[in-house]
Parts: sequence; C-alpha cells; structure tokens
Amino acid sequence: MTDRMITPEPREDDRALDVSLRPQRLADYPGQENVKENLLILIEAAKGRAEALDHVLLYGPPGLGKTTLAMVIAREMDVNIKITSGPAIERPGDLAAILTNLRKGDVLFIDEVHRLGHVVEEVLYPAMEDFALDIIIGKGPSARSIRLTLPRFTIIGATTRVAMLSAPLRDRFGVVYRLNYYELSTMEQIVLRAARILNVPIDEPAGTEIARRARGTPRIANRLLKRVRDYAQVRAEGQITEDVAHEALALLNVDSLGLDEIDRRVLTTIIHKFEGGPVGLNTIAASIGEEEDTIMDVYEPFLLQLGFLERRPRGRVATRRAYEYLGVQYKEKPEQPPLL
Repeated sequence: MTDRMITPEPREDDRALDVSLRPQRLADYPGQENVKENLLILIEAAKGRAEALDHVLLYGPPGLGKTTLAMVIAREMDVNIKITSGPAIERPGDLAAILTNLRKGDVLFIDEVHRLGHVVEEVLYPAMEDFALDIIIGKGPSARSIRLTLPRFTIIGATTRVAMLSAPLRDRFGVVYRLNYYELSTMEQIVLRAARILNVPIDEPAGTEIARRARGTPRIANRLLKRVRDYAQVRAEGQITEDVAHEALALLNVDSLGLDEIDRRVLTTIIHKFEGGPVGLNTIAASIGEEEDTIMDVYEPFLLQLGFLERRPRGRVATRRAYEYLGVQYKEKPEQPPLL
C-alpha cells in the first residue's frame, strides 16, 4: 500500500524532498487560513508575555503538513524543536529522558500521539499540566517518589485518529486544530512553489494538471511533481507543459480525479460483484486482497469525499456518481427495510 504513488503516507523517497520543500514561516505556509490566523494570535500573545506556547494538538488526514506546521511554529517562537513519535516512546524512562533535556520554551513534537502507551501517558499528564516529572526510586515498601520540576515547554501532538486519543490526554491540549484537504487553487500554488525550489521549468496549466490529481494533499503533489519532472527530463527536454504532465500522469496510472487502479478496483468490486452494495467492509477486503483497516483508513476517505461511496448500516454502497465515473448504467434499487 505504501508503494502507491498517491498514498498520503510518507515513503522513503519522500524524506529528502519533503525537507527541501517545507515552508519555513507561517507567511509561506499555503492554505489552512483559519488555523494560521489562530496560530498567529496564539504565538504573538505568548511571545508578548514571554511564555511558552500552550500545548497544541493537530489532527487530520496524513500528508497535509502537520509535521511541517509544528516546525514552523517552533521557528516562529524562536525555540528549539525535538521530534519523536508515539511508537518510539516505549517506556516512561524514554519520555523522562526527552523531557529532562528540554529547555524553557522548547517544543516537543510527538507524531502519532494516539499511539502512546497507557503507562507513558500517565507520566505525561503531570508534565503537561504541572511541568513536573514524578520518578519512582526503588521497589516495594522502600520505594519513594521524587518530583522533578521541568522548564515550561510546549508539546505539539499530531494524529490522524483523534478519536483514539484518551480523553485525559486530549483535554490537556490547550488548543486543537484540524487540518483539512487543500483546495485546488492552493494546491496549484504548492506545485508551482515546489517547482521553483527544484528549479523545474513548468507552466501554469501543467501545475493545475498535477494539482488536480494530488487529492488535496501536498505530500502527493510533491511526489507527483518529482515523477513528472523525471518524465520531462527524459522525454521533453526538462520542460513540463500541460501535455507532458498529462502524459506522465497517465503513465503513472493516476487519472484526472486522482484515483489509481486500486481505487477503481474498490468501486468496480462493489458495483460488478455486489450489484452496487450494500456490502460489508470485510467482504470488500477479501475480494480485493487488502486489509479492512487499509480500505477504511486509506482508500475510503477520498472516495467518500468525491461522493463515490456511502457508508450505511448494512455496508458500503456505490453512488450514482461512481457508476457515471466508471461508465456503468445506474439502476435504481428499492429501499431496503431498516435493520431490526
């Protein structure tokens, strides 16, 4: 799944490219205007009081720039940032080692914060709320607790599954922002900006063509641009025109809506094998040879956003728009009786 050209999850070949293309300041960060406006006020207020920023929780689909935004926040605050992830913090001692090395005002960015272990969360609560770390020394009856005072710092958590955060942890974040998929006009800006940084000759219609197929996700846009750049270098003397972009993306099997072969296979399976649904998620997974979680978390969100799928109590249903997209005649179905 992570080998898909349009997966929003990071791939190994994305890392070097992502670093060079990341905006450095909020003024350079495209889109997410409401989030940026609120962050500007939050940052200016904190700097005016010479205080650390409140703890921030960023959530939304992968690939929308949560890590980048955390780095931008730290840079706007003129403080250092340490980056880790929920799965990497396995024991309370791991967290204690990180926290005790933070300086006043520093930012600790925890990606996939919903994957923190319960025992680690228990240590994190007083650190976030009271800026203190409780350490147990010894075992059994002779054990005693020592409280270490920590400098005031900021935790920025990022998650794609905000519902999986425990309520006590979620409540300790002072501000919570959702990052949404980007509009086409913003995606065009992202593609053209990335092309300038990479020193790739590109015209605006070509930028629009790439942006249209990037599923509203900057990470996918940058990846597609990189592949189109390779195609242009080999087949078009390095110049990316609209025709060159169209040919390159067709070769990558990414259509004008940003769907690839697997997306189409999900739709055709529901329509042709199960008469448009409703059909259960486990049945779809077995039919196309994918995991249920992969379908629900990776494939479905964009198909739902396009209006090609509906989630109903009895299962997934392909909509009239999905039939039209695949060129299949749509047949009205009698209303199903409700489940008892």
